[in-house]
Amino acid sequence: MGLTYFKRLRMEIDLAGRQLASVAPPNEYRFVGWNEGLLETHAETKYLSFRSEIDSNVFPCLGEYSGCVRLMHEIRQKPGFLPEATWLIARQNPARPGSDDLEYCGTIQGIIDRNGIGAVQNLGVVPDRRGHGLGRALMCQALDGFQRVGLERVFLEVTCQNEAAIRLYRQLGFRK
Repeated sequence: MGLTYFKRLRMEIDLAGRQLASVAPPNEYRFVGWNEGLLETHAETKYLSFRSEIDSNVFPCLGEYSGCVRLMHEIRQKPGFLPEATWLIARQNPARPGSDDLEYCGTIQGIIDRNGIGAVQNLGVVPDRRGHGLGRALMCQALDGFQRVGLERVFLEVTCQNEAAIRLYRQLGFRK
């Protein structure tokens, strides 16, 4: 049995004194803030975002819906869970115009770790919605939430092969 190693980077951003650029979602999209009733929606969106990606090899739970539900429960139960940095991004379901039915396209969760530093958990955008600025908008929304509660540093971990994510994080000010 072979073992595959996936190198991961820890990237950080210093929010102290930083004026974050407000990034609104594209016109047809909107942010949906955290509420308990959306836990499984976060899990499903996370699953749809990661199931065919390298991160589902690194973290097998991301490749299974039930694993994503367990992961969301674990994130939610952490003492440092931060609703202000936990978001979904959605658009009206194009199959049901005029309804309140939403199509969830991206998710991000934030926590405060035991050292008092913000930690981004699993920024994900479903594959057919990538390239529309949704990941950037979600990250900026989460960073604003971290900053609003007074945090000065935020970190994340990313698989080195995920070049698009690393490029986005660097553009936003994250550094190794």
